[in-house]
Amino acid sequence: MLDIFFYEAFAEEDQAIKRYLPPDIQAGFTWKTIQEENPQTPPAPLISIRTQSLLPTEWATNLDGILTRSTGYDHIHRYWQTCQKQVLSGYLPLYCHRAVAEQTMLLWMSLLRKLPQQLQQFQTFHRDGLTGQECFHKTLLVVGVGNIGYEVVQIGRGLGMMVLGVDIDKKHPDVNYVSIEEGLAHANIVVCAMDLTSQNLSYFNYSLLKRAQPGVIFVNIARGEFSPTADLLRLLEERHLGGVALDVYDQETEIAVALRKGEVTNCKEALLLLELAKHPNVILTPHNAFNTQEAVDRKAQHSVLQVKQFLNQGRFSWPVPPYKLGSGV
Repeated sequence: MLDIFFYEAFAEEDQAIKRYLPPDIQAGFTWKTIQEENPQTPPAPLISIRTQSLLPTEWATNLDGILTRSTGYDHIHRYWQTCQKQVLSGYLPLYCHRAVAEQTMLLWMSLLRKLPQQLQQFQTFHRDGLTGQECFHKTLLVVGVGNIGYEVVQIGRGLGMMVLGVDIDKKHPDVNYVSIEEGLAHANIVVCAMDLTSQNLSYFNYSLLKRAQPGVIFVNIARGEFSPTADLLRLLEERHLGGVALDVYDQETEIAVALRKGEVTNCKEALLLLELAKHPNVILTPHNAFNTQEAVDRKAQHSVLQVKQFLNQGRFSWPVPPYKLGSGV
């Protein structure tokens, strides 16, 4: 019998976890989500997922534990709320904050320098319309200054940018915190690095982003539920946004499966994203900001540490924080 089953384990992650797993732990692996694999019962008493698997509610009574290999855990809270049972769950809070922050920088710099257009125009070697902008002295607004957001702040400072932060928890004394209204009024680049709760869904909607100055670049590396795709598309078409970069997506579970299967015609959100992708000032990446050699290695080490702790002691080193049933996330 398996001790643990890992879903959504892409090739490099699969190999890294196997390097650290002790031989006495029996584990199964698949790159598929739970819904793509479609098992009728849990394949092990402890299962591990990322963020795209849909946990069947009927599994709640048959699972000893859930390990999400992600820094966010909003999907675990939603599962608890749906099945009205707080299955023991763990997460990985510290493995990828630098990796995600560096990809965030990569995305905004690529938009400032019109990298997609540069690559396209190499074929003709024309430079018309390719004049970009420098980071130096631009204003960077980081909304959500947690582990990842603070790394983004430090990178922005290193580039000579004016960096502002928005957060209800002002835990970093060296950050220049402002209100979202003040930040949007000055920002050239807005980065969403927030934690998702039921209270901040669709935070970066049309109405809020319309308050930003024209030409602002918006980057979301947190959760897709913060930025409705239809609103971003409308703002681009109105030329209010100067660029959009996304690594996460609203309804990501459905669109990821639809895109992998090439079956997007029945997925409205996937069709919206494909429309968004037609714009030259848009960059979309497949929820890949975490994916560096260093972060994947840390992820594997932390995952195995969590598994060993749970199997030996019945608890996780980093448990998902609880919430009160019936009170929302």
